[in-house]
Formats: sequence, structure tokens, C-alpha cells
Amino acid sequence: MIDNKILFIGLVVGIANFLFRYLPLRIGGNHSPARKSGKIGVILDSIGIASICSLLIISSIPEVIKEHNKILPTLFGFLTICLFFYKTRSIIVATLSGAAIFGLIFKVFMN
Repeated sequence: MIDNKILFIGLVVGIANFLFRYLPLRIGGNHSPARKSGKIGVILDSIGIASICSLLIISSIPEVIKEHNKILPTLFGFLTICLFFYKTRSIIVATLSGAAIFGLIFKVFMN
């Protein structure tokens, strides 16, 4: 039997997720996905890198607290993501580069 609370929470989260993605495109006035301008364009451009950086920080805090020697790879991974996104404006290149640098530094300094 499905608990009504779980179903309600799932519906609320699903609707909020949909509106979070749909409304900025409709409010912005410019419906062309290739050309984003104004405040909404800046917000949409910033969501990707902000998500990646916040996920990196949130997921790495428990590991860094347990093992302090993991702070160096995490810091370099975070800085690489920021640098590559600033230079290329590509969330894909920034994320893959940050993961590669994290892995390399982790391998070099943890062995």
C-alpha cells in the first residue's frame, strides 16, 4: 500500500521541478533557445555551473571531514571546474576537466 504522504511529496517535487525548468523560459520573453538575453538569460546560464559546484561541495564535505588529506584533490577539482567554465562557458568541458584533475591528483597524492 502506498502512503499518501510519499505520493504527495512526489507530486509536489515533480511539479516544482517542472515549473523550475519551464517558467524561466516563458517569463524571459525571448523564446529562442539559441539566444538568451537579460536577467533570465544570466540566471539560466548560471544554473548549470552553480549546480555542479554545489553538488561537488555537498558530496565532498563528509569525505573531507573523515579524511583531511582529500581536501587537496577536491579543491583542485573545484578550481578546475570554475576555471574551465569561465574560459569555455561549457558545463560539459568544465565538469569532465574537474573530474579528470580530481582523479589525477587523488591518484598521485593518495598513493
